[in-house]
Amino acid sequence: MQSERIAVLGAAPRGLAVAYQLARDGHHPVLFEADDRVGGMTAIFDFNGLDIERYYHFHCISDHAFLQVLDELGIADKMHWVETKMGYFYQGALHPWGNTVALLKFPGLSLIAKFRYGLHAFLSTKRKNWRPLDTLEATSWIKCWVGAEAYEVLWRRLFDYKFYDYSHGLSAAWIWSRIRRIGRSRYDLFREKLGYLEGGSNTLLQALKADIEQHGGEVRLSSPVSRVVIEGGAVRGVQQGEQFLPLDKVISTVPLPYVSRLIPDLPQAILDAFQGMKNIAVVCVIVKLKKAVTENFWLNTNDPEMDIPGLVEYTNLRPLDQHIVYVPFYMPGKNPKFSEPDSVFIDKVRRYLRKINPALLDEDFIELRASRYRYAQPICEPSYLERLPPVALPVQGLWVADTSYYYPEDRGISESIGFGREMARMAIA
Repeated sequence: MQSERIAVLGAAPRGLAVAYQLARDGHHPVLFEADDRVGGMTAIFDFNGLDIERYYHFHCISDHAFLQVLDELGIADKMHWVETKMGYFYQGALHPWGNTVALLKFPGLSLIAKFRYGLHAFLSTKRKNWRPLDTLEATSWIKCWVGAEAYEVLWRRLFDYKFYDYSHGLSAAWIWSRIRRIGRSRYDLFREKLGYLEGGSNTLLQALKADIEQHGGEVRLSSPVSRVVIEGGAVRGVQQGEQFLPLDKVISTVPLPYVSRLIPDLPQAILDAFQGMKNIAVVCVIVKLKKAVTENFWLNTNDPEMDIPGLVEYTNLRPLDQHIVYVPFYMPGKNPKFSEPDSVFIDKVRRYLRKINPALLDEDFIELRASRYRYAQPICEPSYLERLPPVALPVQGLWVADTSYYYPEDRGISESIGFGREMARMAIA
């Protein structure tokens, strides 16, 4: 097989996986990243002496593509599995969550509502074929199974405070995949097991980067590509500032809304399709505390004073010297809230955490930071894949995809790795 020079745009886990597979298959990937570090939403930052991700990540026992690449990189021993807990903050109090006993003891629901909710969760975990759900709208599907009572208490706020105006047009298959992933992370009906890497996601990111370079690939940081050059229906290379770099092929992993700017010579119908993709933005506040808020890793919230569906107490999964909590505020990027200053979100988080745990004092808050990501998650409507152009575009030597193409799966690290490696194989087939 002849070795080819192939540009890979974007060094989030998907782009790294593309370059990793290409390099191991004997090609010469050149990975371009606008940021000064690899990782995208998994990238670390210096949180006043603590290197940690800006956005929370965890791993499930069903994350096969992720676990396989750890083995290949020789870092599987860095993976640790922990029995974690879930909770629910409802009616001003903390309640256990995530197992049958917790569901039966949960207040504010009739026995029949609890039964219907539990049955739906159980059957969703066991379902293998998502195709019958592909054309269904999610909230109608959930209400049909759990009833209006359980939907109002356990589901409505999650939809309202994550998807806002998009709440009632989502794919049931897409929502089902989230239920199944968490359900499949359980030891049994009563215990949940999640995983973390020593050193966090950066352990994987740096191992992938090193492996790409070891096998002859390049990783160019702080190197945004301004244009993919197309001539005569084929890729000729990329433009980086004033410099043109001839390349055999281009694989783009950047968010689809950026594609029309990077590749303006695509057919208009494809550009319109990419521009028409809807996305949710996130403002994520990360908090460093002297003591824990709760004993839970994931805490669902249903409180009229909180405009969040939940929070993640990360150090109840991965032990650190100080307690770390992530509080994500999801919203459409065009929502006025996304333009509010960081201080608005930080002040809310202080109030929310002290309401959840009144024993927290002002001096327990060591530091709070807010990070923003405009294209955090695609909005997947029924029959979503039919709306997407093919990964192999009608231009010789060009492949384009972002997390939208994982449908109905979520945008996790494992999905990114699996899909990225598949994109690489498409390009060299």
